[in-house]
Amino acid sequence: MPFQIIRNDITKVKADAIVNTANPYVNIGSGVDSAIYEAAGREQLLAARDKIGILNPGEAAITSAFNLDAKYIIHVSSPWWEGGNKGEAELLRSCYDKTLKLAKDNNCKSIAFPLLATGSYDFPKKLGLEIAVNAFTDFLEENEMEITLVVFEKSTVYISGELGEEVRSYIDDLYVEGAIQKEYGRDNYLHTPEINLKMPDFLTPIKGALEDADACEIEESEELEDILGDIYTDTFGKHLQKLINKKGLKNSQVYVAANISKQYFSKLLKGQVKPSKEKVLALAVGLRLNMDEAEDFLRLAGYAFSPISQTDTVVAYFLKKQEFSVAMIDIVLFDYGLDTLSKE
Repeated sequence: MPFQIIRNDITKVKADAIVNTANPYVNIGSGVDSAIYEAAGREQLLAARDKIGILNPGEAAITSAFNLDAKYIIHVSSPWWEGGNKGEAELLRSCYDKTLKLAKDNNCKSIAFPLLATGSYDFPKKLGLEIAVNAFTDFLEENEMEITLVVFEKSTVYISGELGEEVRSYIDDLYVEGAIQKEYGRDNYLHTPEINLKMPDFLTPIKGALEDADACEIEESEELEDILGDIYTDTFGKHLQKLINKKGLKNSQVYVAANISKQYFSKLLKGQVKPSKEKVLALAVGLRLNMDEAEDFLRLAGYAFSPISQTDTVVAYFLKKQEFSVAMIDIVLFDYGLDTLSKE
C-alpha cells in the first residue's frame, strides 16, 4: 500500500530513507533525534550533520544512514507552534514537501516518517496530521513511493488528537441515541450485546433485509443505474471506471485517496481481483461518494454498511463530513485499535 501507519521504533524500520526531526543547530536533540544518532552511530552521523550546518525551520538535508537499516537519513527542521500566525503551517508543509523531494531525487522507493512537530514543538495534532496527509496525498498523485508513518508513543497515546475526539463523540452520540430508543421500546434501532447504534439513514434500504430474510432483494437505485449502467452485464471494475468518469475524477486521484496501489487498482479495473469490503469502503472514500451513493456502491460489490461496526461508523463520519482521505481514516482506526482499511 502507498501509505501505512505502524507503531514501532523508527530506528528499527527498514526503509530507503528514515526521517529525523533534527535540531536546527548542530546539536543532538532529544526523542527521535537522539535515538537516530545512537542507532546510526553517534560520531559519524554528527560529523555528517556538521557539514550541513544550520537547518532553518522548513528546511531538509540528507546524509548517509550509516548503521541504520536504510540508505539515507533525511534531517528536517520543524517549526515551533507560536499560535498559528507566523507561517507555521506553511513551514511544516515545506518540511514534508522538501523531504519527499529529497527522497525522490535520491531514488528512494520507501520512506519512514515520525509525525513532525506535534510533540515538543507543540503543533496541534489535528492540524499536523492534516498537513502530513495532504502532503503525502499530493506527492503520491504524481509519484510512487511507500510512505510509512511511524508512531513510537505508548498505545494509550492517541496521535489523532482533536480529530479522534470528534469521531469518538460522534460514535458516543449514536450509542446514547440508540440506548434511549431501546429504553422507550422503539423498533428503528438494531441492538446487540456489544453496541447500540441508531440505524443511520443510509442503512434504511437494508433494514427490512436484516429483519426479514424474505425481503433480501432490494431495488437498484435509479440514480446509480444512470451512473453505472446495468449491474448484470458489467463487472465491478467497469462500474468503478464509469463512476470515476461520472464524478469527473482522475484514476490517480481515486486510488491515492483510497490508499490503494496503482498496480492493485489496475487489476481491479480489469476484473482480475475481487475487492474486500475494506477496499470497497476505501474506494467509496476515494470516489468522494455521499452516504446514499456509498451504500449503493457497497451493495454492487456484495457488501453493506453494518450498524454494529465501529469501522463502518468511522467511515460514515468522514463521508458525512466530506473528508475524503483513507490515510486519515486509517490513523483514527489505528488510534482505536481497529484494523485499518489499508491492512493487507
